Amino acid sequence: MARFILRRGSLALLTLFSVSVVTFFMFFAVPTSPAELQCGRDCRPSQVQNIEEQLGLDRPVWQQYGEYMKGIVTGRTIGEGDTAIECDAPCLGWSFRSSEAVTSIVARALPVTLSIVLGGVLMWALLGVSLGCISALRRGTWIDKTAIGFSLAGASMQIYFVGLLLQILFVYTLKWLPTPEYVSPFEDLGKWFVGMILPWTTLALLNSAIYARLTRAQMLESLSEDYVRTARAKGLPPRQVHLRHALRAGITPIVTIFGLDLGASLGGAVITENVFGMPGLGFVATQAARELNLPIVMATVLLAAFFIVSTNVIVDGLYASIDPRVRLG
Repeated sequence: MARFILRRGSLALLTLFSVSVVTFFMFFAVPTSPAELQCGRDCRPSQVQNIEEQLGLDRPVWQQYGEYMKGIVTGRTIGEGDTAIECDAPCLGWSFRSSEAVTSIVARALPVTLSIVLGGVLMWALLGVSLGCISALRRGTWIDKTAIGFSLAGASMQIYFVGLLLQILFVYTLKWLPTPEYVSPFEDLGKWFVGMILPWTTLALLNSAIYARLTRAQMLESLSEDYVRTARAKGLPPRQVHLRHALRAGITPIVTIFGLDLGASLGGAVITENVFGMPGLGFVATQAARELNLPIVMATVLLAAFFIVSTNVIVDGLYASIDPRVRLG
């Protein structure tokens, strides 16, 4: 087991290193000078030169990359002399457009994304897996047909449509909920919870449909296996047969997809954040891309890659615990 995790961890570090190299060197592939992009359209040549000196653009690219990666670990000083800027670790660069460390921008956006994603993930996983199990155990009944209809409807809809529809219904028509907004749970837990209800519900309605279909298919396949029939013949309680034997055998593909979805969502729930106007990582990334604010783009890409790779390593460990045959792969 330890060798399996070590092998996956080494591959994850190599992947993150590759992403950082590609992302950093793309910074210098744009037609316009990175200093001009940082400064904006109405930038004087003296300002461009000052930014180039502070960013160290006169040095070799490989040396600039080394300084950037060093800043993530130990921090660094951007620029020299009176204009030098101290950037504490983890230093993800400096945005001259907003005159602020990229780490500070990310630190404000990350709690928003975490609040949306973790609540939504919990809802869609519980709803999807539960609905899929019930549908498989009640195969052919009206419950099964209703669940299949829900899955087809959910898989065919889009976040921006469902999100706006829920806002029109519950905020503006019925007036049961206030306009969704992010409030830190450390400031007001009640307002945080109420403000997150619609984003959570939107993610849960759409993503749970996919998990319900997948869980149903895996459960039906597991229930037809010989070891399940043997467990029934031994007189084991139905709950133990369904949860311990059938669901455990069929849950491995669900865990894999769950890890991919979780990692991608933590990198920024772009559409959800834009629909509800919440300044999370996805919202910040789209704004930075429109403004060509490259340090923020680089930081969000690296952070998204970190989340995806990390969740995949965790999922690999869980997968190996559930199915020992994976360790041999």
